[in-house]
Amino acid sequence: MPKVISINKPAADGEPRPDGREEDLKLDSTLRPADFSDFVGQSKIVGNLKIYITAAQKRQEPLDHILFSGGPGLGKTTLSYLVAKELGTSIRVIQGPSLERPADLAGILTGLENRNVLFIDEIHRIPITVAEYLYSAMEDFNLNIMIDQGPHARTVQLTIAPFTLIGATTREGLLSDPFRSRFGIFEKLELYPENDLLRIIKRSAKILNVQGDEAALKMIASRSRGTPRIANQILKRVRDVAQVKSNNLITTAIAEEGLKMLGIDEYGLVPTDRKILQTIIDNGGGPIGLKTISISIGEEEDTIEDVYEPYLIKCCMIEKTPRGRKTTTKAHEHLNKHPKEPRLF
Repeated sequence: MPKVISINKPAADGEPRPDGREEDLKLDSTLRPADFSDFVGQSKIVGNLKIYITAAQKRQEPLDHILFSGGPGLGKTTLSYLVAKELGTSIRVIQGPSLERPADLAGILTGLENRNVLFIDEIHRIPITVAEYLYSAMEDFNLNIMIDQGPHARTVQLTIAPFTLIGATTREGLLSDPFRSRFGIFEKLELYPENDLLRIIKRSAKILNVQGDEAALKMIASRSRGTPRIANQILKRVRDVAQVKSNNLITTAIAEEGLKMLGIDEYGLVPTDRKILQTIIDNGGGPIGLKTISISIGEEEDTIEDVYEPYLIKCCMIEKTPRGRKTTTKAHEHLNKHPKEPRLF
């Protein structure tokens, strides 16, 4: 892997859940693909990146700026590391929320070396005033610093080394049009099909030195919400059960027990998913607003919208309408619940 310079510590969420942010930048390095040949899935994106990187190297120019969009755990961070490795350069890693002032950004940009990669996770959470300072840095590789205020204000222009900015976002729509348009490469990561997740799980099981029945590993893949990070998280916990109860062999029964311990059902739903569905059902099956759901289950609106809701929609458990969220017949059958009369708040 390329030399990684972590400028700040990644945020941690405590106990594992589908967003898994606590493992985003600290994911076991042995499970992270070492190069593009090890990266499973997103084949179109990987193919595009290889061409862009090769072309930039032939021109001896920095690679154009990249924006990776997609849900948590789909590989945005891993792809950023692999891009830096293919370019043969260092990657500097920072979380978007930590860039509170233009001065924070100036110190980072002026410390970059020629053709370094700057990776900003959660780039949509950068304040607008800070993002505007990135415009000239991305286009002309210079930084305009305002000194003093009022009639004595003056601008000093600093030249910075040509670099590649890679931004990762789960909420592309929160980026302003001027900011988004400065990324020459835009790639949106999609949920992984079950066969790709199975390949990832088999590779991880080999690295973790644990054996598993084909049927057991398929069960894990089918309940991993189309997300490699979740697949690896489940595999690690099922491995714990296997080491204690079945001599390090993951059988179907062991996989089922581990999944039950994690509260993951046959559709891959976790307790929070079921709370969301139950809340809507208790309110007559909807439609109800996101704020009502958030208050009812004690979870942030952004987390519900970014982490849980996309998978519930994919599973056809809920529908989004102009008036709010509604549960489907499939959700009612799965929970064996029928909508109640709406509560009055």
